[in-house]
Amino acid sequence: MSRIGKLPVAIPAGVKVGVERTGGKTAGVKVSVEGPKGKLSKVFAPVVEIKVEGAEVRVTPLESSRFAGAMHGTARAIIKNMVTGVTQGYSKKLEIEGVGFKATLKGNVLDLALGYSHPILYTLPAGIKVDIQEGTKVEISGADKEAVGKVAAEVKSYYPVEPYKGKGVRLVGQFVRRKEGKKTA
Repeated sequence: MSRIGKLPVAIPAGVKVGVERTGGKTAGVKVSVEGPKGKLSKVFAPVVEIKVEGAEVRVTPLESSRFAGAMHGTARAIIKNMVTGVTQGYSKKLEIEGVGFKATLKGNVLDLALGYSHPILYTLPAGIKVDIQEGTKVEISGADKEAVGKVAAEVKSYYPVEPYKGKGVRLVGQFVRRKEGKKTA
């Protein structure tokens, strides 16, 4: 049995958690969490039982299979992230470094100038907010931890930091090992 899965998830004041069984193609357990920062829902495999008891959520495996054991801790961790997301939210900060490299926001489209012959236009998914300071500091925030991380990873993938000059898109505080350039005689 998972040590993480055994721990209950506390439900803070102002947060509503709903649990319902679903049928059909997406058979499983649907968990909906609603709070001041938004509303999230996720469907979990039917090998775990999720109950709301008072001001906490408990997850228990329904069978002793390896998959049920794995989903036990995973479901609990995802529910905890959902509760934290609707109360505090998540954010990732990116830095853009390079001559002429910058980012601008046009509605829900992030316009990136990363040294290519064309601008990179990235449409933001629903529930994600972007704040840009000085044209090179980008903060991605939202209630869904997975969506915030995915957007940050996709923006980073357009121009990963190169090791010679250090230019590109990086997470704030990310260490990049620098390499020495070619030597001439």
